[in-house]
Amino acid sequence: MSTANDKKTVLDPFGTTVIEDYDKLYAEFGIQPFKPLLNQVPNPSMYMRRNVIFGHRDFEPVLNAMKNHEEFAVMSGIKPTGEFHLGTLMTAREVIYFQNQGAKAFYCIADVEAYEDNKIPFEKSEKYAAGNIADLLALGFNPKEGYIYQQSKEQRVKDLAIIFGRAATLATMKAIYGERHIGLYLAALIQAGDILMPQLKDFDGPKPTVVPVGVDQDPHLRFTRDLAARFRRKYSFVLPSSTVHKIMKGLDGSPKMSKRNQMSYFTLHEKPETIARKISNAFTGGKPTVKEQRESGGIPEICPVYELDMYQFEEDDKEIINVYGDCKTGKLLCGEHKQRAIENVVNFVKEHQQKRKKYVDKAKELLQANS
Repeated sequence: MSTANDKKTVLDPFGTTVIEDYDKLYAEFGIQPFKPLLNQVPNPSMYMRRNVIFGHRDFEPVLNAMKNHEEFAVMSGIKPTGEFHLGTLMTAREVIYFQNQGAKAFYCIADVEAYEDNKIPFEKSEKYAAGNIADLLALGFNPKEGYIYQQSKEQRVKDLAIIFGRAATLATMKAIYGERHIGLYLAALIQAGDILMPQLKDFDGPKPTVVPVGVDQDPHLRFTRDLAARFRRKYSFVLPSSTVHKIMKGLDGSPKMSKRNQMSYFTLHEKPETIARKISNAFTGGKPTVKEQRESGGIPEICPVYELDMYQFEEDDKEIINVYGDCKTGKLLCGEHKQRAIENVVNFVKEHQQKRKKYVDKAKELLQANS
């Protein structure tokens, strides 16, 4: 008889992915654990130290480049469907981290995917893109050491997608992505072009390239690595690497933040009082009464408020350890924790919104420069 643990995990970059046990992904999908590499990383990021980045694909070539001060690239991007939220914040910070370690950074505005997956017209996604780039710059992205572009206007990406199309059968696409309309298969081919473009001679390639992804996006890496192997003779591609991070829970306790439920997430552009209200109403791992909480403690492992600290808004590792311990022992009550989280988040958001205003014109300039 099969059990819930026997159920195969589905990683769906175009749908909903729910992970019950991250450890299962090592065997099911060949994702490698990141922890054994941690002590070799010269300056590990907060996400690496806290096991938020729990896995990788072939990270060693990038790690060697980092340790030996050799050339490498980082590539990621955003689907311009709206304002920056906590998922896009995480990926942007990972790109900036690798850029600060010496990588040439490539940041894609995935407007083709936004059209094919979300029906967003290119004119509308371009407006979102300008704001998204302003967010990226406000977070610390250095445009002098990076390349920002739109998929629909980058001919090299489209050329690679056309070439890769000869190696992608319908059976392959269905096996990786399920049965989808042809536009999404096209978007996947274009994304493979995004991932491998940093290795073209135009950008002094080939070279090791790391792609930070949420675990739901891992199918794109598997697909692209297969294409890179098939076209290695023509382009001398180094198989692209990835770091794989966990998915944040929704503030309402759901397995993943979702735009379908406004109370499950917030963007970096909402009013601080709105964000405060959402955190105040968030699900927690606490007990029904103060007495029970004091006696038996809470469950930080299921608490979205704890995740706000651990994933995004508390830089001090010692403080994270203290918060975890205080929650488990009942020393920290959920109401107290929420108030601390609200203060941290609101302070960050206010500062970010002020910085972002200064970069709007620069963002528009960068968007036009590579059109």
